[in-house]
Amino acid sequence: MGTEATLTRPDHRASDSLFVFGIAIAVAVLHLLTNNRYGFHRDELQFLSDALHLDWGFVPYPPLTPFLEHILLSIFGVSMVGLRLFAVLAQATAIIAGGFMARDLGGGRLAQATAALAVAFAPISLFGGTEFQYTSFDYLWWVLIAWFTIRLLKTDNPRWWLGIGAAVGLGLETKYAIAFLIAGILVGVVLSRARRYLANPWFWAGIGLANIIFLPNFVWLIHHDFISYQFLQHIHIRDVRIGRANGFWRDQVKICINFAAMPLCITGLICFLRNPRYRMLAWMSLVPIALFYVAKGRGYYTAGAYPALMAMGAVAAERWSAKLTRPAKLFIRTIYFAAFAFVSAYVCAIVIPFAQSGPLKDFALRNNGDLREEFGWNELVRTVAQIRDSLPPDQQARLAITVGNYGEYGAIEIYGPSFHLPPPTGTTNSEWYRGYPIPPPTTIIALGLSQEQANAIFTSCRLAGHNNSLGIRNEESLYHPDIFVCGPPRKPWPLLWQEHRDFG
Repeated sequence: MGTEATLTRPDHRASDSLFVFGIAIAVAVLHLLTNNRYGFHRDELQFLSDALHLDWGFVPYPPLTPFLEHILLSIFGVSMVGLRLFAVLAQATAIIAGGFMARDLGGGRLAQATAALAVAFAPISLFGGTEFQYTSFDYLWWVLIAWFTIRLLKTDNPRWWLGIGAAVGLGLETKYAIAFLIAGILVGVVLSRARRYLANPWFWAGIGLANIIFLPNFVWLIHHDFISYQFLQHIHIRDVRIGRANGFWRDQVKICINFAAMPLCITGLICFLRNPRYRMLAWMSLVPIALFYVAKGRGYYTAGAYPALMAMGAVAAERWSAKLTRPAKLFIRTIYFAAFAFVSAYVCAIVIPFAQSGPLKDFALRNNGDLREEFGWNELVRTVAQIRDSLPPDQQARLAITVGNYGEYGAIEIYGPSFHLPPPTGTTNSEWYRGYPIPPPTTIIALGLSQEQANAIFTSCRLAGHNNSLGIRNEESLYHPDIFVCGPPRKPWPLLWQEHRDFG
């Protein structure tokens, strides 16, 4: 597998790729059938809230994900299936790209299908189709960049740098962590045959295209004193402090790849390192993984580094097994795909919200903290509306709803209009820029605070209700269960606003 000749397969058949499309379509249909089971995740509510306030940047992330959700909101309204559609399509595209990477590396039908399955049932990829998060699209850009790089090195057509540059630019408009992949690309160019492109104008055109796409957000960052980097620093320190950066290597197998695909990844990495033409791909995987480990990044940040390794590993496995006797080949392939199916079924049971009730739902909620965060938001807003309705008319007329986190903010903003609630007031992330109510309210319904915090910020606070998230133990029910009705803040709103600029 170390020679370039072994990666040449001129006799591709169009029918070989039908399995790849079939896998992508099947997974997409699975998501479409199950994406309406529970509710929106608290992170999704933040994206939806920001989608109502479009800008060229937001405190926690670049603008692409809220922009995509703005489009879907205008088409589908508040529909879980509709608003998760682009995330589903992103994962389906990543699956197809995974299969096509195997094709372009010389793989036949089996290698293409194996690579597509490995991408499809990697936990992070499967999760990416269940919720719209920036990770859904970030993963796609990493996969497309790897595929375009394979096309570049296979065809020696430098125009592929434009495709790489476009995907990098979109990646920068999605999640800043793609900078670690950019480092891998540059190292890969310098330490492989691809260094010849340093003198090629198409290489620099690709860099220019990436910068043009990223420019609007970069200008926004300048105008906002690079607030996003302050946010990222704060979140990183928090994650390290509370242990979210622990278990980095465990998460590579538990989250980033299907455990049964680990042999493909190891084989793919060895093959890339041994192949002069495609060695750049090895560095594009190794460098980001190493940088995230040294920087104490969370384990799932590296997920996009693996699909290319899976594809190369699938090609090598197909070639190796083809040389075996028929009984040996049948035995090994059967054992492998049986193991893969078992692991994938286990992953699906954790990640996919198959059941509305019963043991399967209990199993998923017990093992998937993200699914637990999808419960209780409608009920929270309904409770707030009931508290509002219990107030005298004069208090309702000068009412504000303050929130302690972006999930509560998004829930009030998205579901509140159905109950004729006023817009939420918050100080977390981009909420801070939207300011405080004018004229100043005299009655506050306060969410996301403890009794002590409420009394320290506002006057005359009383317990008015509870948020139990339908009995599910999640962040909201465990840490923010109480709802208070209070009088005005103890400090003037402008001073209060300056003291409460929060990241979360």
